[in-house]
Amino acid sequence: MRNSVNRPPTPDAVEDQEKEPTLQEIINIKMIESGEKEKLMELLRERLVECGWKDEMKALCRAYIKKKGTNNVTVDDLVHVITPKGRASIPDSIKTELLLRIRAFLASAAL
Repeated sequence: MRNSVNRPPTPDAVEDQEKEPTLQEIINIKMIESGEKEKLMELLRERLVECGWKDEMKALCRAYIKKKGTNNVTVDDLVHVITPKGRASIPDSIKTELLLRIRAFLASAAL
């Protein structure tokens, strides 16, 4: 069988997927352009301070630093140790509130 030298190669399906933005990327772009992402981030900061989450995370960091010694801890160490605990301890009420705001945004943006 003879191959045609004039025909360009068929692009891989993976390459096509990389060129088109995902739904998540589209939503993120729309939220940034509208300013909604910054509003949600500010709301999240306020709620985490109100519920004492931020103080709890500070206390965890201080305890870890005290345990390991000031000279033996890096920021990367703290992030690695504290992040799972921090994510798990965010109150469900805050998660629900943010989810409702995101859904409202999506409905208004007709996405």
